Amino acid sequence: MRGRRLALICASLAALAVAPARADTYFLTVAGLGGEPEYAQRFVALAADLDRVLKAAGGAVHVLTLSGPQATRARLTHALERIAAQAQREDSFVLVLIGHGSFDGEQYKLNLPGPDISARELADLCNRVRARRQLIVNTTSASGGSVAALQRNGRAVIAATKSGTEKNATVFARYFVEALEDATADVDKSDSISALEAFNYATRKTAAFYESQKRLATEHAVFEDTGRGEPVRSAAPEHGEGRLLASLTLVRLGATRSAAANPAKRGLLARKEQLEQRIDELKIQRAALSPQDYKRELTSTLLELAKVQQELDR
Repeated sequence: MRGRRLALICASLAALAVAPARADTYFLTVAGLGGEPEYAQRFVALAADLDRVLKAAGGAVHVLTLSGPQATRARLTHALERIAAQAQREDSFVLVLIGHGSFDGEQYKLNLPGPDISARELADLCNRVRARRQLIVNTTSASGGSVAALQRNGRAVIAATKSGTEKNATVFARYFVEALEDATADVDKSDSISALEAFNYATRKTAAFYESQKRLATEHAVFEDTGRGEPVRSAAPEHGEGRLLASLTLVRLGATRSAAANPAKRGLLARKEQLEQRIDELKIQRAALSPQDYKRELTSTLLELAKVQQELDR
């Protein structure tokens, strides 16, 4: 058993070592039907804020936003078909859903102007996107009811509610967008904010909101990023939970943002992030390696990381 685990770890590390140096990220944000003017304005404003933040983050990003009357099922379908035609396997794909959702006990639907779209239909469209790493952030009411239909190997799913029965309007979206502009969300001080860091930030802020309002919380955010498990509320990397989320960079800050905006350094930055991920993988799997193997792999990776960082600093 130990030998098999060691072989799997080595294969995983080898895959990281030969991963493509350059990759694009495709972002699609959809702010659905507001119903009431207050919600309609809130959803459009959140989508606009997210659009601005993502476009300013630098790097090889493609940002598309649908909100208000434009956020129809037909336009959403066309946008996903367009991304499916453009995105390559080495790219990443992020879909953010803002607004109201409904759940009838069996099926989740995103409420849109005109016909709604179900989680199963969204999953079918996203499955056509070749990007090997995907993230769907569903911040709507009843979003927990969408996880089972959306989850897939290589795709992380975040939901603002733990189930389809939490049907009140959520505040999670506000804090998820805020996380991408707040440097304190960068807990590991990597000059970037990962999907896991944004999730943790928004979860803390959401809980604090209900406490400050002296209200019973009506939303409890969850995620699933193994493609096969039940949604959870916190990461357990030793079991695989949270590892994909942690590896997905949403925005970069400071020097990393500058490097991402420089075509000459973009490949180096991607390599740096791969090596950092490789170190995290080694630490998680340390118990399955002999002390000698662990030290050799870690030393080799740290040396390469130092060289890459030196090139970036020039």
